[in-house]
Amino acid sequence: MTWENPTNEELRRILVTAKTIAVVGLSNNSERTSYQIAKIMQREGYRIIPVNPTVQEVLGEQAYPSLAEVPEPIDIINVFRRPEFLPEVAKDAAQTNCKIFWAQQGIVNEDAYHYLKQRDFTVIMDLCIKVVHAVLLK
Repeated sequence: MTWENPTNEELRRILVTAKTIAVVGLSNNSERTSYQIAKIMQREGYRIIPVNPTVQEVLGEQAYPSLAEVPEPIDIINVFRRPEFLPEVAKDAAQTNCKIFWAQQGIVNEDAYHYLKQRDFTVIMDLCIKVVHAVLLK
């Protein structure tokens, strides 16, 4: 079985109800896509939690080395890591109470998808959260 994204209605519901987005791989370099997307989502009213072991703070928020170390509830896990790292990130995600795993545009890993689906996650892959937000919520 291959992976499949939720419907637009479900994506819209996720974005409307979410308040906190943990961004895995968020860079503190303003030239990087992860930074630009997170900044826009922050401006749209979401709380951004950076997850990156190489930074202390991004966009005015404390960074954490892993998802398991984030001390507060997460509504969406948004991933900016290469596809080969997704199974590792999926295992980290399974240690949280969050059930929404969103891999950015161009990022797909079927092993991670199936691992997460077996753990009752809603999994989104190969979609930009900013673009989906702009299309479905504006």
